Amino acid sequence: MKSSVSRCALPPDSSIARHAKGASFIDCQSIVADDRERSALRHGLRLMARTPAWIDRLMALRNRLVQLFGLKDLGRLTRIDLQRADADYRPGDRVGIFTLVSQTPDEVLLVDQDRHLDVYLAINRMPLDPQGARRVVLSTLVHPHNWLGRLYMLPVAPFHRFIAPRMLAMLNQP
Repeated sequence: MKSSVSRCALPPDSSIARHAKGASFIDCQSIVADDRERSALRHGLRLMARTPAWIDRLMALRNRLVQLFGLKDLGRLTRIDLQRADADYRPGDRVGIFTLVSQTPDEVLLVDQDRHLDVYLAINRMPLDPQGARRVVLSTLVHPHNWLGRLYMLPVAPFHRFIAPRMLAMLNQP
């Protein structure tokens, strides 16, 4: 099945939607998943593990640069153990550059919190539609805490809007 990525609204009953108030950046994309049974966490793990090398290198450069301004080194998106079972993940565990907040088979909520901004990322596995297709939704929102967080988001926001749909499009690749 060939499916394209499309912009969408935050899933209204999702955990991330409860964090949307006051967010300065919200991005939400969806795609019809080839694997309708894969959990939301497993979709997220596959997305991060498949991060193209050039994005991982940019992340390493970001980590070096932002330390000059007091932001933390996040590590690499691709530091994912695809052999680890979903049930072995607990709130507070690191998942790539994020910390797991919560997970169910249909939703995973991740966060990265810094003194300058909080970044929330959610993957939602939506209910099957009448044709038996299932959409997967990738949502990101950001709460900057100060001028440095807002300044940081100036180049990051357009870059995210470029990268997120391309990453999500890789979800259905073998």
